[in-house]
Amino acid sequence: MRLVRFGEKGSEKPGVIDETGIIRDVSSIVPDYGPETLSPNLVEQLAQADLAALPAAPAGIRLGAPVARIGHYIAIGLNYADHAAETGAAIPSEPIVFSKAPNCLSGPNDDVLMPRGSQKLDWEVELAIVIGSRCDYVDQREALDHVLGYALANDVSEREYQAERGGQWIKGKSAPTFGPLGPWIATRDEIADPQALRMFLNVNGEPRQKGSTATMIFSVAHIVSYLSRFMVLDPGDVIVTGTPPGVALGMKPPVYLKAGDEMHLGVEGLGEQRQKVVAR
Repeated sequence: MRLVRFGEKGSEKPGVIDETGIIRDVSSIVPDYGPETLSPNLVEQLAQADLAALPAAPAGIRLGAPVARIGHYIAIGLNYADHAAETGAAIPSEPIVFSKAPNCLSGPNDDVLMPRGSQKLDWEVELAIVIGSRCDYVDQREALDHVLGYALANDVSEREYQAERGGQWIKGKSAPTFGPLGPWIATRDEIADPQALRMFLNVNGEPRQKGSTATMIFSVAHIVSYLSRFMVLDPGDVIVTGTPPGVALGMKPPVYLKAGDEMHLGVEGLGEQRQKVVAR
C-alpha cells in the first residue's frame, strides 16, 4: 500500500494510491498520518477499505510529505563505503547518528530554499525508514516488525554549516525544506528487500548519484535495533539511512547547488522527486 498526503501546504489530506494509480481521500477513515495514527492497525484498516467508493483527489494536485509531523528525524552518516571514501572519511565501526530538525520536512516536489549566504548546498538521495510501532531495546531479528514502511528522501545539506562552523552536523541539515520526503510511504509488504533497491540523483539532467541499498554498511534492521538502544523510537519517526557516492562534496573540485538548479532523484519502488533550488 502507498500512503500519501495531498493538498496545499498546511491543508493536506491523507490518501492511498489505489491499484489504478488514483489517489483516494481516506480522511473519512483517518484524520491524518502522524504519530497518533500511524500503526499496523491503521494499515490493516486501510487495506480492508473499499477505496473505489472513496473520493478521488484532483489530478495533478500537490503532494506533501507523507507524514504530517514527526518526533524524531534521525539520520545515519557515511553508511555507504564508497561515499565515505569519496569524502576522505574512514569506514565507521558503528553507525554515525545525527539529527535533522523535524520541521525541515517538505513535500517531494517543493522548492528547496537556499539559506542566505549559503555557498555549499549539497544533495543526498536516501532510503527513509518510517517507524510503525514503539522501539525500545529491539532485537535486530525483530527490528523490521517495527517498520511501517519506506520512503524516498533527499537529505539536503549545507556543508559549510555542517563541517566548518563548529558544533554538530545538525546545523547543516535542518534549514526549512532540507527534508523532502515522499511521494509516498510504501508499507513494508510492498518492499520485498530494503537492501536491494536501486537509487539515483541527477542535477540539471546530469547524473550525479547512482547506487543501491545493497552497499549499505549497516542494514535497515541493524539501524533500527541500534538506535533503539539509545532512544525510544515512536510511530511516525523517520530515519534516513545514508547516501551512495556522487555528492557535490566528493567532486574534484566540488560543484555545489545554486539558485535555479533542479534535482531529480528516485529509489526503486518509492517513486521520484523533483526540486528546484530557490534563493531565500
